Order: sequence, then C-alpha cells, then structure tokens
Amino acid sequence: MNELIEKNQETDTTHTYSSDSIRALEGLEAVRMRPSMYIGDTGIRGLHHLIWEVVDNSIDEAMAGYCDTINVEIHEDNSVSVTDNGRGIPTGIQSQTGKSALEVVMTVLHAGGKFDKDTYKVSGGLHGVGVSCVNALSTKLVATVHREGKIFRQEYAIGVPQGEVEEIGVSDKTGTIVHFLPDPTIFTQSTEYNYQTVVKRLQELAFLNKGIRLTLKDYRQKDEKGEAIYEEFHSEGGLLEFVKYLDETRRAILPEPLYVETEKNGVPVQVALIYNDSYSENVFSYVNNINTHEGGTHVAGFRSALTRTLKNYADKSGILEKNKIEISGDDFREGLTAVISVKVAEPQFEGQTKGKLGNSEIRGVVDTAVGEVLGKYLEENPKEAKLIVGKVVLAAQARIAARKAREMVQRKSVMGGSGLPGKLADCSDNDPEKCELYLVEGDSAGGSAKQGRDRAFQAILPLRGKILNVEKAQEYKIYDNEEIKNIITALGVTFGKEDDEKALNLSKLRYHKIIIMTDADVDGSHIRTLILTFFFRYMRELIEQGYVYIAQPPLYLVKKGKEERYCWTETERAEAIKEVAKGGKEDSVHVQRYKGLGEMNPEQLWETTMTPEKRNLKQISIESAAQADHLFSMLMGDEVPPRRDFIEKNAKYARVDA
Repeated sequence: MNELIEKNQETDTTHTYSSDSIRALEGLEAVRMRPSMYIGDTGIRGLHHLIWEVVDNSIDEAMAGYCDTINVEIHEDNSVSVTDNGRGIPTGIQSQTGKSALEVVMTVLHAGGKFDKDTYKVSGGLHGVGVSCVNALSTKLVATVHREGKIFRQEYAIGVPQGEVEEIGVSDKTGTIVHFLPDPTIFTQSTEYNYQTVVKRLQELAFLNKGIRLTLKDYRQKDEKGEAIYEEFHSEGGLLEFVKYLDETRRAILPEPLYVETEKNGVPVQVALIYNDSYSENVFSYVNNINTHEGGTHVAGFRSALTRTLKNYADKSGILEKNKIEISGDDFREGLTAVISVKVAEPQFEGQTKGKLGNSEIRGVVDTAVGEVLGKYLEENPKEAKLIVGKVVLAAQARIAARKAREMVQRKSVMGGSGLPGKLADCSDNDPEKCELYLVEGDSAGGSAKQGRDRAFQAILPLRGKILNVEKAQEYKIYDNEEIKNIITALGVTFGKEDDEKALNLSKLRYHKIIIMTDADVDGSHIRTLILTFFFRYMRELIEQGYVYIAQPPLYLVKKGKEERYCWTETERAEAIKEVAKGGKEDSVHVQRYKGLGEMNPEQLWETTMTPEKRNLKQISIESAAQADHLFSMLMGDEVPPRRDFIEKNAKYARVDA
C-alpha cells in the first residue's frame, strides 16, 4: 500500500497522505509561512529584529572598512529607513540567476556577499537570510543604491519585485538605503517601534565598533522646536567606555578597567573588565556584534583564564592559605562586570538567532589572550591584585552562607507537609502549562483575588509589604526574607545543576505564568520593580523563557446610570466620558480613579484583570541583558547621582499620585 491513511480522532474523518501532500515552498514563501524560524517571533522582539537585520548589514560594511556612518529613521507610519555610506549593494547582472544582484540579495534566501570571504572577512549576517526576510515580512520595501556615480532603485511588496531595478539619477556618493514597512498581518501584536529599544541597540553597536557614527531620528516624536527627536551615538573608547557605562551605577574597587585587545590565530579579541562592590556577576558577550546571550566558547575561555590566573596569583600570595577557605569559579566572578567581543570569520551559531557560539577553537584563543594580559596586570599592580583576591575571599564566605540558606529554604519545603506557603491559595490543576500564579500586593487585594479567581488554574500568593531589595543585599540574606522564601517555595524551583550550585532548576516549576499584580500607584510600582529585580538577578531563566507577566488593572471606572466603562489610559478615559455622556453634560459622568486593587470587589477584579478573555497582561522580556543590568543597578543600587540624573531626564513621563 503506497499511501498512509491517517484518522483524525476528533472529527472521525480520514486524510490521505500521498505524494500530492508534499509541498515545496518557493522563494520567500517559507519566511511568511514560518516567520518565527527566521526572526525569533512575530511579537515586539521580532518586529525590532527587522531593524537589527538591516543595520547589521551596514555594520558588516563598517567592519570591512567601507562605512563609517549609519543613519536610522523611524517615520510617522512606523516604517523604518536605514542609510549607510558603504559601497552600495551591487546592481549588475548576477551570472547564476541572470537577475540584478540587488534583486537577488533582496529576494533569495542564503544569497549575499557573506559567503565570499574576499568581500567580508567577518560578518554578523552569517546565513544570508537577513534582508530578504525583512523584505518578505514587509508590505512595502524600497531599496535605493548609490554606486558607480549613479542612483538605482527597486520596490518590493511582501518580497515580490514591483518592477526591474531602475536607474533614477546620478550621485557622487556611495551607500545603500533600505526603507521598509512591517506587514501588520504578520506582526499582529503591534507594528509600533519602541524608541528606547532602538536607542539601546544603536548605543551598544557604537561601543562595539569604536569610531563608527550611528544616528537615530524619530519623526513620530517632536522636540521643543517641533522637530523630529534625534540622537547620535559614537565611541572612541569602545569596550573601555562600554564597561564604564555599565558600571557607572556601582562603586568600582579598581581605579580603571582592565582592557585586552589583541589578535590570536587570526581572531581579533577585545575584553574589558572591572570589579565593583556588588554581589552579582555581569558578563556580556558578542560575536561579530551579535549579542550571544547564551554565552558559548568565548565566554568559557574567558572564565577559564580568569579563574586560573587569579587562583595562581592567590596561591602565590598565600592569602587563600591564610583564610583556609575553598574557592570556586563563581567566587572569582562576584562583583565582576565584563564585556567580551570576538570577530570570527566562520562563526558556528546555534540557530539563526545566534544565541550561543559553538566554535571550539575560540575557547583557547580567548583563554590565552585574557590569561596573558591579566597575569601581567596582577604582577604589575599588586595593590589592585590584593583588592581583587580579597573580594574573592569574601565572595567565597558569602557563597557558603548562601548555599546553607538555599538548602534551608528547600529543606523546609520538603519537611513542611505540602511544602507550600500557608498564604498560598493554590489551584486544582497540576499541569504547569495551564497554571498561573498571581503575586499580589497586600492581604486585602489578595483576599479579593482569591474570591474572584478561577480556582481550577489560578493560584494566589499575597505579599506583605515590600520584599528585600536584592541589589543591595548579599545572597545569603535574600533567603532569610520571608516573602522571597514564599515565592521560591510556591514556584517549586530549586537551585543547583551539574557544576553550578547557583543555577536555577526549573524542572519542577509549578506555573508557566507568573503574574505580578500590584496597585497602580508609586508603592505598587516600587513593589513590582523589587520583584522584577529579584527575578532578573536570581531567576533570570523565568524571564528568558517567557514565564513572567505584569497584570494591568484599570486606572478608571467611568459610569453613568447602569452603563460602565473600565479604562486603562487617559485617552481611553476621555473617550469613554464622551461616549457615556452621549452628547449630554460630561460632568454628569462619574469617574472613579482606582489607586489600589483592594478598591475592587472580587467580580470587578476578575472581569478587568484576571479573566483570560478580557485581561491585559504584559509579558516581560530581555531585549538587551547589558542594558537591563544597567537599568536595574541604577534604579535599585547604592549610587544616587545616576538615579537622580535618570529621574531628571525622565520626569516628564512620571505620574505623581495625589
């Protein structure tokens, strides 16, 4: 029998699986059918990924030495244009296809100059799918090329050329302009770009590529003069400036960062590191300007060199023997901020999103480069070396105390019957994928949430007061905080995997939606930030895997007679008042401002904030770990001046409750 007959148990129908069932996707059709395979997702992160793909192509021109200026513009319709002064994409006929090289680059997957090592020795756009994916996922894209004294142009709609490449003028410049409008049928969540997200990435690229000038102009927002807001990013210090920027909100224990810039076996290596008095490790790694947020062999090489070199020095100095304490690799990295950047001709990434570097040879390259410079630094700077080793000893002592505290929390969970906090109102379903945990501010709101919830899949954990600010506390003190212990126990997570005793183990995580629900006032915002700081520092995997959300309770109830409208923004409130007034006097409409969740009865809380059909949840994600680290340390750390500067700069966005 040449055909396989499959039966659908739900509909009790049969489907024939034959040769006609096999479908070959042509051109960019595969990208539109499975966009998440190429850009990660079709949410906000995937939307911004379109900009990164185009900008990365311009950065590749810069790394090849042909471009020093890249301009990004966000237009009023949320279309984006990226302009560079590179060589310009070739427009002549490509011999393999008989089409213009510009059209091939824009419409054919795995086509581009990245495969020719005479053209690009190092490139972030490894797979040649970047700009063609952007084209496929845009309702309209216009590519304009200045090259060979002429200007060329071609327009596309959802990846399909709308005509041949045209010669439209003359020019004494060179470069490429890509102007695209994201397709709302693909990006159904939103097609609106976040200005600060773009700012942070361009700032990051300026640090990683010293000497290159990047600009951003946003026509959707106006400055005091009524002109589009504009920012420029340029760094002459590169990674040295980057690590200083990341650590400006902490107290450094070294006068200046340690900097490594060398080339080993044809691989350029740059590393900047500094120690501070905090209790967290912050290592950020890049390969060809791509943020490898999952690390890889370059990070392994860095950590190996750091541990080996510092331990050798500590052993020689006799400090470890005097303190008689066991040192682990983690101890050498507490209070460390470092940026690692390598340029690899043939990088082996895990997937198109390039989260982890796999090239085995890079580990030895980075290990050798860092070991040589760090060893010399320690010998030439004995005062600073002793400060670092002293920090390591304190970290080891704190680690042992933290391990005991973690074990105590987990032991109490096991010994305490069900092992769950007494304040937790658990749900009846045991499937983590279906279950939700609400972390609710206060017993009053917690009581309303418990009464209003769906007991089948929604669990409620009321939190009393404000949890400990983990940014200012040593780890072992964190596990003494009652509210943090309750969160850890309720989630069911444990600590320790393989050779990393701090690693979070999610194998027994009881909820795949962890929803922070606080009051819509200053205290509520503070509590939310404290919880997010704890998750970011000690349970980052929860955020990275998309398990953490913020509930959005309404700010207003607009009411006239029996007609009621809940409003989440000022705009919604104004519109609701007009609609409810129905042409009558607006002052006859009653408006209630909700400051606390406790002001809502259980039915209102369910209807507005907890029912999956109507609620508005914000999923927390980390677009840039480096920028997130800087923000948390600035908002929650000890240093006041950076926080004051941030408040002064952003005061116009603040909402002050009466």
